[in-house]
Amino acid sequence: MPNWLLPENIADVLPSEARKIEELRRRMLDNFRLYGYEMVMPPLLEYLESLLTGAGQDTDLRTFKLVDQLSGRTLGVRADMTTQVARIDAHLLNRDSVTRLCYAGSVLHTRPSGLHATREPLQIGAEIYGHAGLEADAEIQELALASLALAGIAKVRLDLCHVGVLRAIIANDDKAGKQAAQLFGLLEAKDIPGLQVLTKDYQPVTRDALLALPGLYGDSEVIERARKALPSLPGIAQALDELTALAQLAGEANVTIDLADLRGYHYHSGVMFAAYVPGLPNAVVRGGRYDHVGEAFGRARPATGFSMDLRELARLMPGAERKRAIRAPWGTEAGLREKIAELRRAGEIVIQSLPGHENDQDEFDCDRAVELSNGNWIIKNLG
Repeated sequence: MPNWLLPENIADVLPSEARKIEELRRRMLDNFRLYGYEMVMPPLLEYLESLLTGAGQDTDLRTFKLVDQLSGRTLGVRADMTTQVARIDAHLLNRDSVTRLCYAGSVLHTRPSGLHATREPLQIGAEIYGHAGLEADAEIQELALASLALAGIAKVRLDLCHVGVLRAIIANDDKAGKQAAQLFGLLEAKDIPGLQVLTKDYQPVTRDALLALPGLYGDSEVIERARKALPSLPGIAQALDELTALAQLAGEANVTIDLADLRGYHYHSGVMFAAYVPGLPNAVVRGGRYDHVGEAFGRARPATGFSMDLRELARLMPGAERKRAIRAPWGTEAGLREKIAELRRAGEIVIQSLPGHENDQDEFDCDRAVELSNGNWIIKNLG
């Protein structure tokens, strides 16, 4: 095997693509700051029990594990940063007030999360802690859509769901409650024959509601159909009211409702959303409410947030334009060095040609040059 061959679904990022990703990262982080979000940088490695606290089996399966040679304990390479940020809010910041945090960094997956997905996403996201009301969910949804707009993406399909619907349906049926994990899998696959078999001994009202969920998919009118098809339970009514409010606040996004799309059911505690864009088979943004994660760290805090993969998002953007640059000769003359320093202080890109070499670069277009004329170093346009 060649020494330069990389593992499957792991890839280098070359200069023009790397610059595109980095510029997008900076724009998004700057925009998060305009909303009042503070940046944190969790570690790449943690003790496994801390890293997976409250994260569920799905994250466990995606996490690379290794032994710490200093302590002998098992470490995990983070597969998601959300739990880490919740730990920071609960234990390191320990504020009583509303806290807005954001982050950006690489995560590592044991398996790709979708078709053509990398196993090393560059995850960026934002979280609000300390407010249980719908206002926080609305702000997170707005910020997620604004982040996509910064990437130049206008056509967005926003899928909304709410875990409160399923939990309200099965709350009063002991048998359904014990089989929640199986129900979750069948609903996610929209496996109606499987649901019919599993629910045959459930209470009739529970069974009818569960069999109705896979068909409750479509535009916002699905919410009204759900009010008629599902039991009149307080938990269901509240969930549908919240979905109605968020659908109305989605701006120009094309809103769809899918009451059986329960990916992350064990992790989330309220509204869930996913954003899809043309050109990508996977959701480019996922988010929602996850109030119980703070409880796992010994401090209950309402929480809602979203994350996305910058590398995946950058694939949809046009190629980065070459930057105008100035070519300068190599030399130690005081005048030349002063001229180059002056140009760089002014924000110009100045590339010095090393003796005996030509510049071969994808990112820069040297349309000007520093030349000596009548004893002075000047800028000359190159035709």
